[in-house]
Amino acid sequence: MKLLKNIAIALTAVAGLAGAVSASSADKHPMKMEWSFEGPFGKFDQAAQQRGWQVYKEVCSSCHSLKYFRFRNLTDLGYGDDMIKAFAAEYEVAGEPDDAGDETVRAALPQDVFPAPFANDNAARASNGGALPPDLSLIVKARHDGVNYVYSLLTGYEEAPAGREISAGKAYNAYFKGGQISMMAPLFEGSVEYEDGTVATPEQMAKDVTTFLMYVAEPSLVKQHEMGLMVLIFLGILTLIFYLSMKKLWKEVKSGRNVYEDK
Repeated sequence: MKLLKNIAIALTAVAGLAGAVSASSADKHPMKMEWSFEGPFGKFDQAAQQRGWQVYKEVCSSCHSLKYFRFRNLTDLGYGDDMIKAFAAEYEVAGEPDDAGDETVRAALPQDVFPAPFANDNAARASNGGALPPDLSLIVKARHDGVNYVYSLLTGYEEAPAGREISAGKAYNAYFKGGQISMMAPLFEGSVEYEDGTVATPEQMAKDVTTFLMYVAEPSLVKQHEMGLMVLIFLGILTLIFYLSMKKLWKEVKSGRNVYEDK
């Protein structure tokens, strides 16, 4: 009886733990969106990339760094050398020390990395209520279902459900683990005025900046797709050659001929 009682207690504890885990992971799953770069024939929408770059530059860059992205990478987005130099010149980066050994700054050049918004992590935390804004260079690769997660997070701000307490300085976002996020909703109507005239709704801006971040994380994605297609074509031709060769050899074997005899 004591054994049965212990088993019952253990099962009750497991059930309670399962319920707790279920409750703690009850956040919404990311929305499934359609992306131009998905699939073996996927390609980046260059117009969306450029709009996404504009959103990052005018909104996201005030808090989030992009430490693996250089201005010269904008070439892949369709920008010319003069435009890239102009973009870079808007920012200052650390220069060579002067003759007295003091630090200097200079205008950024195309080969420079996009400058971080804060001098260090402590400065970033101090400016964001103790939270450290993540670098966005690989954010879509660092999260499960990355592109859908980033899009859902950016568009997922809403009023907290009744009875749900949200800490001061936090916002409710059902797509964020735990539901409470330190970043306030960054995208709203009028955040950006698109240079190409596209209406900048929060949903449009979220999709565009996610497309841009996918390029930053996977700049060779299209080339990989093209290489994969070429490999499939090559393997298909090679398979056909092997098939025809084997068919000819076996035809001679079945006919009783010696395939190795001199002719």
